[in-house]
Amino acid sequence: MANVILKDVVKRYGKLEVVHSIDLHVADKEFVVLVGPSGCGKSTTLRMIAGLEDISGGTISIADRVVNDLAPKDRDAAMVFQNYALYPHMNVYKNMSFGLTLRKMPKDEIDRRVKEAAAILELSELLQRKPHELSGGQRQRVAMGRAIVRHPSVYLFDEPLSNLDAKLRAQMRLEIKLLHHNVQSTIIYVTHDQVEAMTLADRIVVMRDGYIEQVGSPLDIFQNPANIFVAGFIGSPPMNLVPAVIEDGAVGQALRLSDSLSLPIPSKPDCQFKSGLKVVMGLRTEDLFIDHGEDDLSFSHCVDGLVKVVEPLGSETNLHMDLQGVPLVARCEGRRQVTVGDHLAMRLNLQHLHIFDAATEQSIY
Repeated sequence: MANVILKDVVKRYGKLEVVHSIDLHVADKEFVVLVGPSGCGKSTTLRMIAGLEDISGGTISIADRVVNDLAPKDRDAAMVFQNYALYPHMNVYKNMSFGLTLRKMPKDEIDRRVKEAAAILELSELLQRKPHELSGGQRQRVAMGRAIVRHPSVYLFDEPLSNLDAKLRAQMRLEIKLLHHNVQSTIIYVTHDQVEAMTLADRIVVMRDGYIEQVGSPLDIFQNPANIFVAGFIGSPPMNLVPAVIEDGAVGQALRLSDSLSLPIPSKPDCQFKSGLKVVMGLRTEDLFIDHGEDDLSFSHCVDGLVKVVEPLGSETNLHMDLQGVPLVARCEGRRQVTVGDHLAMRLNLQHLHIFDAATEQSIY
């Protein structure tokens, strides 16, 4: 069982604490992505698991064995770095086999492992090339191959795609997902790119300022963010987040967003708020759409809006709207012709409404 367990793990540099008593259980063969902005502690956490950083407190276990005092080479974990870290004077074959040679593994076993990994990563025709003769994506595959040949229990990826262009990143995401399917090992992957996190992970760990904010499946975190930070970080474009105040109305409670815009809150059992409570309304861009005049949605609310900015993305278009004094981003089909200055009737899907307490920033609806 190649599980990875962090219990009360702390990292300090002198008096500065950068990772604060985090707990995390990664199951055997699970693909877990640590995601968050720069400086949130995700790479430091990964390096502590690898043994490249000492921990200041707590325990780290790999395959039910505490590894706090073990050297990196004895942890049965292989790390793939952001900058490839290939030896420029060695060809692909030697780069991939170097670690096995140092371990004095039999040559026929080395050869078998290298060729097996090369086949998985489509590097078989490139084994005699030097790193400078390879593209960025090919070099990253060599770095992955060097990890694969070790047959580790755990793979650790530290922002491996950040140096690649957009097209290569999309291609490499697919290859890493296929790698996980083929090798059936535990993977812990660090990125600041929430698209990578959403597309790759079995579970996502959202981090901020050295704390874990939320852990869950990509869909769960997208649909049920625990707080304002997660709501704004996961999703592209991010969730609309607007300050509001709870008010009592004749037919139930509502959100007052501006002097002229108030939205009814769909009733839920045991969900009643204090009138006057300051909150933040959250609504995904796909839940704000143009009213085509034929929608009969009991859970929606229609509002007139003014188009301020149009962002065409091909298959879809983001519309930056002014809805009665409230700035919101909506989404429409890319084929729809919309121009700045258009007045549109917009529907808000209140079934997917989120409400966060303005003081605690935690989700309350």
